Amino acid sequence: MLWIFWLLIALVAVVLIALFIYYNRFAVLSNRIDNSLSQIDVQLKRRADLIPNLIETVKGYAKHEAGIMKEVTDARKALVGAKDLVKKVKADGVLENALGRLFAIAENYPQLKANENFAKLQEELASTEDKVAYSRQYYNDSILSYNTLCTTLPGKFFAGMYGRKEKEYIKIAPAERENIKVKF
Repeated sequence: MLWIFWLLIALVAVVLIALFIYYNRFAVLSNRIDNSLSQIDVQLKRRADLIPNLIETVKGYAKHEAGIMKEVTDARKALVGAKDLVKKVKADGVLENALGRLFAIAENYPQLKANENFAKLQEELASTEDKVAYSRQYYNDSILSYNTLCTTLPGKFFAGMYGRKEKEYIKIAPAERENIKVKF
């Protein structure tokens, strides 16, 4: 009879330990997702902060290219003002497209291409683009870990118990997957 008592105590202990472990796993993964989303914001802000300097550098050489300057400036404002992930991704795509055209225009100005400030800003933007891509990948990897925990057993049981649901990956619109078309 005593062994049944100890068996029940052990069973209750195992259940309690599982409850704590899964609660903590969900908390850690949720925090990782929030952190990775914040890292995307940091990199997008960094890029947005570099753009005014780039615009000023280009303006000196390409005065009659005001249309692309306005487009890049407007796209930057939209990105900085975006409040949710979907709007940020959309605004980011517009900004990337405008920057691509700006750099294509810069090819027509050898003095601009040779300008040390422009080259440095272009290098900084390229580095930031890499960081944005890495941050997006890390975010989606974090979502994968979280969603896997939510959809596999016994995690699915605990997810339901804690009210946890699957989260969305960053999705890129089909139009943003196409190559940038530069027209003059």
